[in-house]
Amino acid sequence: ILLAGPHFHVRSSAVAEFRMPESRSYNDELNYLDKIDANTWRIKTGFVPNMMVDGYFYVNDLLEKLMFDELRQHNRAQGFGGFLPAMKQIANVAALPGIVKKSVGLPDVHAGYGFAIGNLAAFDMSNPEAVVSPGGVGFDINCGVRLLRTNLDERDVQPVKDELAQAMFDHIPVGVGSKGVIPMGARDLEEALEMGVDWSLREGYAWAEDKEHCEEYGRMLNADQSAVGSKAKKRGLPQLGTLGAGNHYAEIQVVDEIFDDYASQRMGIDHKGQVVVMIHSGSRGFGHQVATDALVAMEKSMKRDKVLTNDRQLACARISSPEGQEYLKGMACAANFAWVNRSSMTFLSRQAFAKVFNTTPDDLDMHLIYDVSHNIAKMEEHIVDGKQTTLLVHRKGSTRAFPPHHPLIPVDYQLSGQPVLIGGTMGTCSYVLTGTEKGMEQTFGTTCHGAGRAWSRAKSRRNLDYQEVLDRLAEKGISIRVASPKLVMEEAPESYKNVTDVVNTCHAVGISKKAIKLRPIAVIKG
Repeated sequence: ILLAGPHFHVRSSAVAEFRMPESRSYNDELNYLDKIDANTWRIKTGFVPNMMVDGYFYVNDLLEKLMFDELRQHNRAQGFGGFLPAMKQIANVAALPGIVKKSVGLPDVHAGYGFAIGNLAAFDMSNPEAVVSPGGVGFDINCGVRLLRTNLDERDVQPVKDELAQAMFDHIPVGVGSKGVIPMGARDLEEALEMGVDWSLREGYAWAEDKEHCEEYGRMLNADQSAVGSKAKKRGLPQLGTLGAGNHYAEIQVVDEIFDDYASQRMGIDHKGQVVVMIHSGSRGFGHQVATDALVAMEKSMKRDKVLTNDRQLACARISSPEGQEYLKGMACAANFAWVNRSSMTFLSRQAFAKVFNTTPDDLDMHLIYDVSHNIAKMEEHIVDGKQTTLLVHRKGSTRAFPPHHPLIPVDYQLSGQPVLIGGTMGTCSYVLTGTEKGMEQTFGTTCHGAGRAWSRAKSRRNLDYQEVLDRLAEKGISIRVASPKLVMEEAPESYKNVTDVVNTCHAVGISKKAIKLRPIAVIKG
């Protein structure tokens, strides 16, 4: 099957593929799907060729219907048009060399480039055949979310809400072609790519305690800027400290509900109505170029190493190969870029709040609760078949969710578990979850990342009117500042699955636990 994704087209001769079987009827496909319990489905080996492990996905009734409708439509279209359905993508990942235990689709799973978005897979680092796949990380490497608390209450912010939204919009460069305001030359960029948040700290754009509250402490140590091409650096240089467009946003939010008092208090959240700031962004054009360059290199290495995949979009390289190692170094640079990017926007958000309230960010208690990544591949220790094993865990559209007492989470959260930030769609609620021991066993310490698309961007543009979307937000009392109003239909709540369904499913399965529900009062978008 040759699939032309939205970002990347592969020459037909480049990549060796398995020959796919003649298409089966929808009812035949169902023979390979088992419902294990109310929220768990198993995709049996044989659903696609050469599966080495089973696939699993987690849904509730509503999300289940979306998954099966997607499969049914694909069968009707006989494979023509668009991406493969998420179920097929989960299964194709289960056929990649070196995969262990299972390929997992989380409740927000939807079709993406190569891997589905919301697809998780882990590969055994000690297996010489095991691969790394850029499609299992995504083009926006280390797209992620951070949450800042404040000591403000909703009643403090409501009178100046519009002024505050405007100050955030003025301080943070947003939109497709936005350029950063943080002074940066080529040498600074190269240092930032290797240092991550340590660069922001050195330059005075971050607080020392911010580092403690970042996944990986805001720095992947295997980053090597010499593994990154000049085109990626050229794209990244003007974009550091910018929000970008698409589903990226900065939101001023209010605590709407507290489900876990202890976990919330560990995060400095102690009452309903408390104001927080959520920032969702990634590595901008820099990460996109790193991924694109790696895919080109991997096409060639797949031929050389005779690596076979079910789908050309799953271009990959053996982890131990020069191409695999180069990608991991470049990906780490893009991850560090994203952490510096979010740190820069944190600095700018703190400045905006300080200006409006005529005080200092410190006096407003604008501490970082946590920063999580949801597009990344990382080396981690997990128990596989009773043995501690070093795995390369690919999380694409999925979030690390480590349990209490895990050595890689900050001291503050050792007893409550790692905070997991789940951004909603524009104008809907967001959640803070915590990691669980069951998640460690079932999903390599991973949970969902957000709502997950239900409609394609094109369908959203066809079916929604941008003015109506903006009017509905205004009716809810949400201030909005948007650089590209005609693109807001793509990010309207109707375009996405319901984030509450997604979060409740993860909670029911036990792979993460609900702690806090947040609702937006102001949205800043590209």
